[in-house]
Parts: sequence; structure tokens; C-alpha cells
Amino acid sequence: MERTRKRKRKKKKIVKRILLTLLLFLIIIGASVGYTLYKTYQSASNSYLELERGEKSKLRENAVKVNEDPFSLLLMGVEDYSTNGENGRTDTLILLTINPKDESIKMLSIPRDTRVLIPEKEKKTKINHAYAYGGRNLTIETVEDLLNIPIDYYAEVNFRAFKEVVDELNGVTVNVPFDFWENSDEDNRRIYFKKGEMTLDGEEALAYARMRKRDPRGDFGRNDRQTQIISAMLDKATAPSNIFKLDDIAAHIGKYAKTNFKVMDALALQQKYPHLNSNNIGKLKLEGEDKYINNVYYFIPNEESIDELQYELKKHLRQSQN
Repeated sequence: MERTRKRKRKKKKIVKRILLTLLLFLIIIGASVGYTLYKTYQSASNSYLELERGEKSKLRENAVKVNEDPFSLLLMGVEDYSTNGENGRTDTLILLTINPKDESIKMLSIPRDTRVLIPEKEKKTKINHAYAYGGRNLTIETVEDLLNIPIDYYAEVNFRAFKEVVDELNGVTVNVPFDFWENSDEDNRRIYFKKGEMTLDGEEALAYARMRKRDPRGDFGRNDRQTQIISAMLDKATAPSNIFKLDDIAAHIGKYAKTNFKVMDALALQQKYPHLNSNNIGKLKLEGEDKYINNVYYFIPNEESIDELQYELKKHLRQSQN
């Protein structure tokens, strides 16, 4: 009997030790996550930059609430390394419309050579020139005029941030559509890609996303590869295994990116709608034709295609068609 009581007391002590160890472990993990999120918030806040117009688009009566209202976000990949950060151009323009209520995303990649009317300049030229003329503010105004929808938020990132974030994620995996090569932006060496699944580091991912001359589909093939990279980055960044890398990722973004999307809004959106990911993305396409004007190449958008895109995007944003 006494031996049985001793065994029970011994078991209780072991259980207590295990519980205390688990509790200590959870406290350490909780503190680490809390510290990581705090540091992430600080780093990401460094990238916040309001637009000259303020928080509301000219095409909105009221500012949107991201965890309640459908909203739009324009991603701008800026190429400024060849000009030492001066008067760069948007090598990438990707529009996202996000509807939190049905947890859906529409994605439209706008070819950089699209011929449009640049507001203020009152001239038609390539859409990527808008950034050289008036930075993010004029670029957003130009896209709003082209698609007749409000651009609520923007995220502007240069190539250095892109490469560093990909490297921080230990690369991204893509399905290469065909064999090709592209020059590195760092030392002009050739980077080779083989058809099939490949995991790319930052420099390779940038070359993969930028290649156009050796793609039989030109800008459209390039646009598809860019959206493929973005989807892969989105899935990798939101994976549980990368929670402790958030601080480092945010640090890269804070140094080399700008956005008017507030950190607290992003956290509230993710918490309320945890299933927003690349599986919910519907890809849209701007149709048009290639044309040379005064020996300069342009992509001329089809007016019917623009009308269809305007209708689809407004419908997703739940706007009136007026």
C-alpha cells in the first residue's frame, strides 16, 4: 500500500515537472513571437509613406476600411539601379483588387510598354514613363485614368528589396515553362533556367521575372512569370515556418520599399480573413497589339478589353458602374 502511494506521488512530481517545462517553453516561445511581432511592426512602419492626395482616391466618396470594404492595391517594381536611384521607371505594374468578404483576389499585370495618356503631361507614351515624370503619385493617377477605378493603396519596391526578401525566404519554387537564359542585373552573367520545377534565389527570381526578349509571348509571358513569383512569395511568406523571419523580411521592406498600407490594417485583415492567399487569385489580362510608332515599340491596349476589365474590376470592388 505504502509502495503504491509512493509511486503515485512520484508520478505526480514527474507530471508537474513536465507541465512546468511545457509552460516555460510556451512562455519563451510567446515572448519570442511577441518580440518578433513588435520588431516587425517597427521595421514595417519605416516603409509607410502617405500619398500627396491623402488617404482617399479622387474616385472614392469615402476612404475604405480594409477589413470590411473591397479595396485595390497597386504593386510597383521600380528599376532605378541604372540611374543610381534617380528618375527610375516601373519595370513591373501589378494591380490587385481584394474583396475581404468573399476572400477573393483579382490580379492584373499591366505591360510596361502600354501606350497611355499621362495626366498633367497631356501626352501619350509608355505607362512606365509615368514614374520618371511624377513618381508613385503620377503612376497611380495614370492607372486610375486607364481603368477608371480607384487605387486605394500602393506598394513600391525596388529590385534590391525583392532579391533580399526572396533570399530571406530561402528562395521560391516555380514551374519554369521552357528553357531560357537571362542576364544577371549584378554582373551581366547568364543565368540559365530549365523547364520544370526550380527553386530560385533572389538574383535568379529577379532574372526569371524580368526576362522578355527570349519569351515567344513577349510581355504576356513575362507578366505570367511575374504573377507566378508573387504567388510563390505570398505562400512562402505566410507559411508558419517563416514567422520568426518576419522581422528580417520587414527590415528589408522598411529599407527599400514604400507603401501607404498601415501595418495594423494588414494584421487586422490577416486575422479576420486568414484564408486570403494565392489560391484565391483570379488572373485578368489586358488584350492589345504590338505596334511601332516613330520607331518606338508600344503595346496598344484594346478598347473593348479595357471596357471588360473596368466592368470586372468595378464589380469586384462592388462599385456602381457610373
